Amino acid sequence: MFDVLVIGGGVSGMQCALVLGSAKGKPFAADKDIGIILHQRASHLQNALFNNVLGIPVGKTAADILEEGQMHLQEVYPHVKQIANEKVLEIKGEAGNFEIITTKNIYVSKVVVIALNYSKPFTIDGLDEFVASHPRAAAKKDRIYLKNEDHLVKDGLYVCGTIAGWRSQFAIAAGSGAQVATDILTLWNDGIHTKIHDKV
Repeated sequence: MFDVLVIGGGVSGMQCALVLGSAKGKPFAADKDIGIILHQRASHLQNALFNNVLGIPVGKTAADILEEGQMHLQEVYPHVKQIANEKVLEIKGEAGNFEIITTKNIYVSKVVVIALNYSKPFTIDGLDEFVASHPRAAAKKDRIYLKNEDHLVKDGLYVCGTIAGWRSQFAIAAGSGAQVATDILTLWNDGIHTKIHDKV
Protein backbone atom coordinates (compact mmCIF):
# COMPACT_ATOMS: atom_id res chain seq x y z
CA MET A 1 0.00 0.00 0.00
CA PHE A 2 1.46 3.33 -1.09
CA ASP A 3 0.44 6.52 0.63
CA VAL A 4 0.90 8.28 -2.71
CA LEU A 5 1.73 6.97 -6.17
CA VAL A 6 2.75 9.41 -8.91
CA ILE A 7 2.05 8.26 -12.47
CA GLY A 8 4.43 9.79 -15.00
CA GLY A 9 8.15 10.54 -14.95
CA GLY A 10 8.17 13.83 -16.85
CA VAL A 11 8.87 17.25 -15.37
CA SER A 12 5.71 17.61 -13.29
CA GLY A 13 5.80 14.03 -11.98
CA MET A 14 9.50 14.16 -11.08
CA GLN A 15 9.11 17.53 -9.37
CA CYS A 16 6.13 16.22 -7.39
CA ALA A 17 8.11 13.15 -6.29
CA LEU A 18 11.14 15.25 -5.32
CA VAL A 19 9.10 17.54 -3.07
CA LEU A 20 7.25 14.62 -1.50
CA GLY A 21 10.54 12.80 -0.94
CA SER A 22 12.14 15.85 0.64
CA ALA A 23 9.59 15.82 3.47
CA LYS A 24 10.90 12.54 4.91
CA GLY A 25 12.36 14.33 7.95
CA LYS A 26 9.00 15.77 8.97
CA PRO A 27 6.99 13.76 11.53
CA PHE A 28 3.85 13.80 9.38
CA ALA A 29 5.73 12.30 6.40
CA ALA A 30 8.29 10.05 8.09
CA ASP A 31 6.33 6.83 7.65
CA LYS A 32 4.78 7.55 4.25
CA ASP A 33 5.34 5.18 1.34
CA ILE A 34 5.89 7.17 -1.85
CA GLY A 35 6.24 5.78 -5.36
CA ILE A 36 6.51 7.02 -8.95
CA ILE A 37 5.79 5.03 -12.09
CA LEU A 38 8.31 6.40 -14.59
CA HIS A 39 7.46 4.65 -17.81
CA GLN A 40 4.29 5.93 -19.39
CA ARG A 41 4.81 7.64 -22.70
CA ALA A 42 7.64 9.82 -23.94
CA SER A 43 7.71 13.32 -22.53
CA HIS A 44 6.94 16.09 -25.00
CA LEU A 45 10.10 17.71 -23.68
CA GLN A 46 12.42 14.98 -24.93
CA ASN A 47 13.63 17.12 -27.83
CA ALA A 48 13.48 20.49 -26.08
CA LEU A 49 16.50 22.68 -25.43
CA PHE A 50 16.28 24.91 -22.37
CA ASN A 51 17.83 28.34 -22.43
CA ASN A 52 15.05 30.14 -20.56
CA VAL A 53 14.62 28.18 -17.31
CA LEU A 54 16.00 29.58 -14.07
CA GLY A 55 18.79 27.43 -12.63
CA ILE A 56 19.27 25.20 -15.68
CA PRO A 57 22.52 25.73 -17.65
CA VAL A 58 22.16 27.04 -21.20
CA GLY A 59 22.16 24.20 -23.72
CA LYS A 60 20.78 21.56 -21.34
CA THR A 61 18.36 19.20 -23.07
CA ALA A 62 15.17 17.81 -21.59
CA ALA A 63 16.37 14.26 -22.14
CA ASP A 64 19.38 15.02 -19.92
CA ILE A 65 17.23 16.72 -17.29
CA LEU A 66 14.80 13.81 -17.05
CA GLU A 67 17.62 11.26 -16.78
CA GLU A 68 19.45 13.36 -14.20
CA GLY A 69 16.19 13.85 -12.32
CA GLN A 70 15.78 10.12 -11.82
CA MET A 71 19.36 9.83 -10.55
CA HIS A 72 18.85 12.84 -8.28
CA LEU A 73 15.68 11.32 -6.82
CA GLN A 74 17.44 7.99 -6.25
CA GLU A 75 20.52 9.54 -4.68
CA VAL A 76 18.92 12.14 -2.43
CA TYR A 77 15.56 10.52 -1.63
CA PRO A 78 16.08 6.76 -2.07
CA HIS A 79 12.98 5.99 0.01
CA VAL A 80 10.86 7.10 -3.00
CA LYS A 81 10.30 3.89 -4.96
CA GLN A 82 10.93 4.32 -8.69
CA ILE A 83 8.97 1.87 -10.83
CA ALA A 84 10.29 1.56 -14.39
CA ASN A 85 9.13 -0.27 -17.52
CA GLU A 86 5.47 -0.48 -16.54
CA LYS A 87 2.55 1.27 -18.19
CA VAL A 88 -0.62 2.07 -16.28
CA LEU A 89 -3.69 0.49 -17.89
CA GLU A 90 -6.46 1.24 -15.38
CA ILE A 91 -7.19 3.10 -12.16
CA LYS A 92 -10.18 2.19 -10.04
CA GLY A 93 -11.38 2.65 -6.50
CA GLU A 94 -11.65 5.64 -4.20
CA ALA A 95 -9.49 7.79 -1.94
CA GLY A 96 -7.70 5.61 0.57
CA ASN A 97 -7.95 2.54 -1.66
CA PHE A 98 -7.10 3.17 -5.31
CA GLU A 99 -6.09 0.18 -7.42
CA ILE A 100 -3.54 0.94 -10.13
CA ILE A 101 -3.27 -1.82 -12.73
CA THR A 102 -0.16 -1.81 -14.91
CA THR A 103 1.21 -4.08 -17.64
CA LYS A 104 3.08 -6.06 -14.94
CA ASN A 105 1.54 -5.46 -11.50
CA ILE A 106 -1.35 -4.21 -9.43
CA TYR A 107 -0.57 -1.48 -6.87
CA VAL A 108 -2.75 -0.01 -4.15
CA SER A 109 -2.42 3.59 -3.05
CA LYS A 110 -4.30 5.97 -0.77
CA VAL A 111 -3.59 8.93 -3.09
CA VAL A 112 -2.80 9.00 -6.82
CA VAL A 113 -1.21 11.78 -8.88
CA ILE A 114 -1.60 11.72 -12.68
CA ALA A 115 1.39 13.51 -14.25
CA LEU A 116 1.21 12.55 -17.92
CA ASN A 117 1.33 14.69 -21.04
CA TYR A 118 -1.75 16.04 -22.75
CA SER A 119 -1.72 14.03 -25.98
CA LYS A 120 -4.45 11.80 -27.29
CA PRO A 121 -5.31 9.06 -26.86
CA PHE A 122 -5.66 8.92 -23.09
CA THR A 123 -5.18 5.20 -22.51
CA ILE A 124 -5.86 4.74 -18.79
CA ASP A 125 -9.25 3.14 -18.19
CA GLY A 126 -11.42 4.37 -15.35
CA LEU A 127 -10.99 8.11 -15.85
CA ASP A 128 -12.96 8.71 -19.07
CA GLU A 129 -15.56 10.88 -17.35
CA PHE A 130 -12.89 13.48 -16.54
CA VAL A 131 -11.30 13.78 -20.02
CA ALA A 132 -12.04 17.04 -21.85
CA SER A 133 -10.52 19.36 -24.48
CA HIS A 134 -7.48 21.22 -23.17
CA PRO A 135 -8.32 24.85 -22.27
CA ARG A 136 -4.85 26.32 -22.90
CA ALA A 137 -3.62 24.55 -26.04
CA ALA A 138 -4.19 25.50 -29.67
CA ALA A 139 -7.41 23.86 -30.85
CA LYS A 140 -5.69 22.43 -33.93
CA LYS A 141 -3.39 20.38 -31.67
CA ASP A 142 -6.42 18.58 -30.20
CA ARG A 143 -4.94 18.17 -26.69
CA ILE A 144 -6.81 16.87 -23.64
CA TYR A 145 -6.82 17.41 -19.89
CA LEU A 146 -8.47 15.89 -16.85
CA LYS A 147 -11.15 18.16 -15.42
CA ASN A 148 -10.05 19.33 -11.98
CA GLU A 149 -10.41 22.04 -9.41
CA ASP A 150 -7.02 23.35 -8.27
CA HIS A 151 -5.36 20.07 -9.35
CA LEU A 152 -7.93 17.86 -7.59
CA VAL A 153 -9.91 15.59 -9.94
CA LYS A 154 -11.80 13.90 -7.12
CA ASP A 155 -11.03 13.04 -3.52
CA GLY A 156 -7.57 11.48 -3.39
CA LEU A 157 -6.92 11.83 -7.14
CA TYR A 158 -4.69 14.72 -8.25
CA VAL A 159 -3.41 15.81 -11.64
CA CYS A 160 -0.43 18.02 -12.50
CA GLY A 161 1.38 19.44 -15.50
CA THR A 162 -0.13 19.77 -18.97
CA ILE A 163 -2.81 17.18 -18.28
CA ALA A 164 -4.03 19.42 -15.45
CA GLY A 165 -4.82 22.07 -18.07
CA TRP A 166 -1.56 24.04 -17.93
CA ARG A 167 0.56 25.15 -20.85
CA SER A 168 3.50 23.07 -21.99
CA GLN A 169 6.23 25.16 -20.39
CA PHE A 170 8.97 23.64 -18.22
CA ALA A 171 8.61 26.03 -15.28
CA ILE A 172 4.81 25.75 -15.31
CA ALA A 173 4.91 21.94 -15.32
CA ALA A 174 7.46 21.85 -12.49
CA GLY A 175 5.48 24.36 -10.45
CA SER A 176 2.29 22.38 -10.94
CA GLY A 177 4.00 19.22 -9.68
CA ALA A 178 5.37 21.08 -6.65
CA GLN A 179 1.93 22.54 -5.91
CA VAL A 180 0.33 19.10 -5.86
CA ALA A 181 3.10 17.75 -3.62
CA THR A 182 2.60 20.55 -1.10
CA ASP A 183 -1.16 20.00 -1.20
CA ILE A 184 -0.58 16.34 -0.31
CA LEU A 185 1.89 17.29 2.42
CA THR A 186 -0.71 19.70 3.81
CA LEU A 187 -3.23 16.85 3.81
CA TRP A 188 -0.78 14.66 5.75
CA ASN A 189 -0.09 17.56 8.12
CA ASP A 190 -3.73 17.68 9.29
CA GLY A 191 -4.59 20.57 6.97
CA ILE A 192 -1.81 22.86 8.19
CA HIS A 193 -0.41 24.57 5.07
CA THR A 194 2.98 23.05 4.36
CA LYS A 195 5.98 23.73 2.15
CA ILE A 196 9.37 22.06 2.28
CA HIS A 197 12.80 23.62 1.81
CA ASP A 198 16.10 22.05 2.78
CA LYS A 199 18.34 24.49 4.63
CA VAL A 200 22.07 25.14 4.53
